[in-house]
Amino acid sequence: VQLQASGGGLVQSGGSLRLSCAASGNIFSLNAWGWYRQIPGAQRDMVASITSNGRTDYADSVKGRFTISRDNYRNTWYLQMNDLKPEDTAVYYCTADWPLGVGVSDRYWGQGTLVTVSS
Repeated sequence: VQLQASGGGLVQSGGSLRLSCAASGNIFSLNAWGWYRQIPGAQRDMVASITSNGRTDYADSVKGRFTISRDNYRNTWYLQMNDLKPEDTAVYYCTADWPLGVGVSDRYWGQGTLVTVSS
């Protein structure tokens, strides 16, 4: 499974960006997709996730501003980011989970795309 993230860039505070992640390879068993972000010196934190039945989850810091969605036919998922704030500046990574058993998955990571929000 290969993941290719895109859509990062520089935006002013209050602006919007949409990140995309395209999956290729043996993707038919993937059952969850998401986005994480990381700033230098910190751990990667979950931003948003979506499951195969459409259930979404968001970090408290982005609720009401970010929306995760998925296009099944294009094997692509998105992170629409609105009302961006300087504290959203980070490298964003897309993820996809391959279920191995009950409650256990193998997680694939994209290469990361930088989002910079200027004040």
